[in-house]
Amino acid sequence: MSWRDNLRQVEPYVAGEQPKMKNLIKLNTNENPYDPGEKVREAIQRFDANRLRLYPNADAENLRHALASYHHLEDEQVFIGNGSDEVLALTFLTCFNGEKPILFPDITYSFYPVYCELYQIDYHKVPLCDDFTINKEDYYGDNGGVIFPNPNAPTGLLLSVDDIKDILDHNRDAVVVIDEAYIDFGGTSCLSLLDDYENLMIIKTFSKFRSLAGSRLGAAYGNKELISHLYDVKNSFNSYPIDALNQAIGEASVADSAYIEENAKKVMATRIRISAELRELGFMIPESYANFIFISHPEVKAEYLFKELRKKGIIVRYFNANRINNYLRVSIGTDEQMDAFMAGVKEILSR
Repeated sequence: MSWRDNLRQVEPYVAGEQPKMKNLIKLNTNENPYDPGEKVREAIQRFDANRLRLYPNADAENLRHALASYHHLEDEQVFIGNGSDEVLALTFLTCFNGEKPILFPDITYSFYPVYCELYQIDYHKVPLCDDFTINKEDYYGDNGGVIFPNPNAPTGLLLSVDDIKDILDHNRDAVVVIDEAYIDFGGTSCLSLLDDYENLMIIKTFSKFRSLAGSRLGAAYGNKELISHLYDVKNSFNSYPIDALNQAIGEASVADSAYIEENAKKVMATRIRISAELRELGFMIPESYANFIFISHPEVKAEYLFKELRKKGIIVRYFNANRINNYLRVSIGTDEQMDAFMAGVKEILSR
């Protein structure tokens, strides 16, 4: 017997690479290419560093109220966490404690099975259809909960609100979590369903739409009882997850939502243009509603394209995983970045 026998053994989530190359075009972690806005910069400049000697507001009440007002909800329907990954982790810990397995797609955000292994939650991966769409009927059976991103990652495909309502109607006795990290790039949020489904939890992030990946802010939305349980678990784990500066940054971001919405429109326009250009080159691309595209070429292996683009200082995401090992996920950058990406792709294909 050794002390090593008492250590928890888990296979951790592998985040997208954060390379230190110079003159890099970074299209691998779905960061927003546009700045977070003037109001965020002003909030940082105004911030009194002396506040950092004190503990921050434990529940980020001002930011909570700002988000509730923005989404036309009550404050008690909003939960604030340290990035949506922490919100997701606490959601798994709070909501998925039944004896039946929880359900999520086989191709989806790869942190989900990590949480399950960490918390010893039984789970079942539901295969996507051959075209990578979610078949809603696959989620109608008995289960301990349901979770999936909408749009899904890494495919970018969107499930309609009506289809999600059908899933909710067939899962009245389990919590259904919709991970809406990318919903603001072309989809319709399910926030309008909260009044009708007390078992619905919606999770959002400041990292994508709001250009604040470096700030670490996320939120969950649900009925008051569900959110109160989430806060109980949070306060049993970390009472002060959001520092005072990030609370101020988050409030400024919400106040600057009109500017941020215009940036999202730029991302969507670039996504549509680049998708069309890639299809002309023979690429297969599911219809994306996110700030990334999922691409595959019938004649050029994804791994080869990934490596050759890297030589040019262009970093995309390659998943060496079952069913998707001939696909690349490409974050949408500025028009200039995407033009450089297209030039690189064309040069590689011409060899």
